[in-house]
Amino acid sequence: MNHPALLWHNGHVKPWAQATTHVGAHALHYGSSVFEGVRVYATPRGPAAFRLADHTRRLFESARTYEIEIGYSEDEINAACADVVRANGLTSAYLRPIVFRGAGGLGVLASDTDPVEVAVIALQWGAYLGEAAERGADVCVTSWQRPAPNTLPSWAKAGGNYLSSQLIGMEARRHGYDEGIALGHDGLLSEGAGENLFLVKHGKLLTPPSSAGILAGITRDSVIALAADLGIAVEERALPREALYNADEVFMTGTAAEITPVRSVDRKPIGTGAPGAITQRLREAFFGLFDGRREDRHGWLQAIEPAAGTAARSDALEAVA
Repeated sequence: MNHPALLWHNGHVKPWAQATTHVGAHALHYGSSVFEGVRVYATPRGPAAFRLADHTRRLFESARTYEIEIGYSEDEINAACADVVRANGLTSAYLRPIVFRGAGGLGVLASDTDPVEVAVIALQWGAYLGEAAERGADVCVTSWQRPAPNTLPSWAKAGGNYLSSQLIGMEARRHGYDEGIALGHDGLLSEGAGENLFLVKHGKLLTPPSSAGILAGITRDSVIALAADLGIAVEERALPREALYNADEVFMTGTAAEITPVRSVDRKPIGTGAPGAITQRLREAFFGLFDGRREDRHGWLQAIEPAAGTAARSDALEAVA
């Protein structure tokens, strides 16, 4: 993955190589970071961020859970996201706003005087699971479980939470799968390594509830809303592992994964072994928001106007000329 020429760090657009932090950073030692992933799509009207305000709001909620003071307003973070897209001259992008505790003491409990750093990266990123996004992913249920709700708060999108995701994903890849699914502490379905989970049964969408140790995903919420628009019933409920094997369709959702069909679980084909009709309807409704085929009736797209980009890019590049 090629890094961008410019990013936003602690209030300034700067060259990639200048956005450094210290090896003593608290986040490096203890995982004290919160972050978001936001897609910017190339639409007929120019680049537009998908549900940017909702992602930024969750960033602040995650920070509040871990008592991290961001030091910028939500509007300032939203503006930074737009600035870094403009500065790099991107028409589509994956945005990564991140807030983390910087270098201070080495105690587990950070001091109030320890710095907090904030950055936004914008880079070009295609389908998260590659060609599986079209053909359907081959996934497995891994041996790793998601933490119980009273251990790590799953609603917070925190860096430390993703150690669990790495174990799930690495086990799946080691056994030749595209992605892994985790059960919760109760043995019921939770989510993928970095995706929420949906099943289709008898024309209805089924998905584990937000109490199942999952990140309450924004793409997940979008799919539920699009399903309502299409007249597709949705039920959030506890689901056993075997529900996967008997589903008519399965798909996964996330900012990076978007809507990715699943064609097999534990080497067992799902339905016909190809992306199903309801999954395809939802994918068409979702991607139709970005190519102009579908009206943005929920107001999810925030246009990123190109006018302010030239100066920001020029200033940052001149700094290292």
